[in-house]
Amino acid sequence: MTASVTPVPDRYAAGTHPGPGTYFCVECGAQLALRENDRLPPCPRCHSERFQLDSIFESMQEHGEGTIEFDPPAEETPASWLDELRPRFEPGSIHLVCRDGDGALLDFEVAAGWSRIGRSAAADIRLDDPSVSRRHALVVSEPGEALRVLDDRSLNGILVNGEIVEWGRLEDGDELAIGSYRLFVLEV
Repeated sequence: MTASVTPVPDRYAAGTHPGPGTYFCVECGAQLALRENDRLPPCPRCHSERFQLDSIFESMQEHGEGTIEFDPPAEETPASWLDELRPRFEPGSIHLVCRDGDGALLDFEVAAGWSRIGRSAAADIRLDDPSVSRRHALVVSEPGEALRVLDDRSLNGILVNGEIVEWGRLEDGDELAIGSYRLFVLEV
């Protein structure tokens, strides 16, 4: 008696629920970690809608050339709405702000010390999207020092003003891209 084998698709489209695991974009190699009920979003780097299930036997670098060197298009700094927000915040405070898919404002005040950014419930700044790693980045705010951000071994990395960095300084008006989120620094 032979066992029947159900074939597993080798490609998955954005908008589907392929199940838990790590998937990579077939165009640029960016990776997404999904939970059981997560919907596969378009690629946060190149906006492709085609993915494959990642193998535990292949390293990230084998998904194609250009993953690290890929320079995604930077979003224009929304100077007008950033300037409109400034009067709302207390002087001396630092915020990471963005608009969600519905246009609603998301505001995260940066506390002194180290703040964890990620999809985990333990993150200080929680961004619940499959394009964000559970432990994605750390933001460091110390008196008299420039605000800094460090990649926390994320799958997709961090971008500061459109450039992939492992760590970097953040100044007022800078764009910090974490997964599909485009956060802007507001130092009031």
